[in-house]
Amino acid sequence: MIVIGTRGSALALAQARIVASALGDEVQLRVIHTAGDASDRPIRELGDGVFVGAVEDALLRGDVDVAVHSLKDLPTAEAPGLAIAAIPAREDPRDVLITADRRGLAGLRPNALVGTSSPRREAFLRALAPGIATAEIRGNVDTRLRKVMQGEYDATVLAAAGLRRLGIAFDPDEALDLATFPCAPGQGALAVQTRADDPRRRQVRDALDHTPTRRAVEAERETLRLAGATCAIPMGCYGRSEGDDVVLDAAVATATGIRRAHARGREPSEVARTVARDLGVLVHA
Repeated sequence: MIVIGTRGSALALAQARIVASALGDEVQLRVIHTAGDASDRPIRELGDGVFVGAVEDALLRGDVDVAVHSLKDLPTAEAPGLAIAAIPAREDPRDVLITADRRGLAGLRPNALVGTSSPRREAFLRALAPGIATAEIRGNVDTRLRKVMQGEYDATVLAAAGLRRLGIAFDPDEALDLATFPCAPGQGALAVQTRADDPRRRQVRDALDHTPTRRAVEAERETLRLAGATCAIPMGCYGRSEGDDVVLDAAVATATGIRRAHARGREPSEVARTVARDLGVLVHA
């Protein structure tokens, strides 16, 4: 029996079931409540890792054998004693702009109030739609959608991957182009964690790991690490594997506008370093 630790939201459970299905019949899900779930404070005030710490602690204690996270929630510094055993094939990495009339950017009126807790989403949306206002928003996907439909906000931005995993349809016009609205590092990908010394680590890797996705998100996450490893920086990265190469496009919002960078190469870490340097965000060796 393999016990999988997961948060209790509908999305987290859907993601854990993807992993459970790949691992076979002898699997049990165990819900773990995290600091991020227990607090109503803005996410940027809670710090990095608030949605994963309790799950990682349960894994280290041996209460669960495998932990499933949204990769973008996982800090770039690996927790001692734990390992990312697998990164499955990535879902759609784009963001989706949800308005009450479901027309995407075309439905975003001047001075619209957009609910988002992400500095990245706020900065790139302001670049696409100058004049909007933004406000913090908390809650799961259904809660955020309801707040828009009830008029508390004029719009919100959600990950396409989460909508797809929950079976919530969206129109192509609602999805934001990665060329102008790059995703968060690791967005759309899952991280499947085990204890570093667990012999089942190889079983998990063989069942779930997708090398092209792993290489692409390694470049994204290394760029984030080099930039200071914080979700507070308004930066987006989109990597993909093309043959033996990793291709990485990234952008950062600055006081004078959006700065963009592009790189290609065999080694994800070197591609990331080139992009971080060209963006002007390189703060770590």
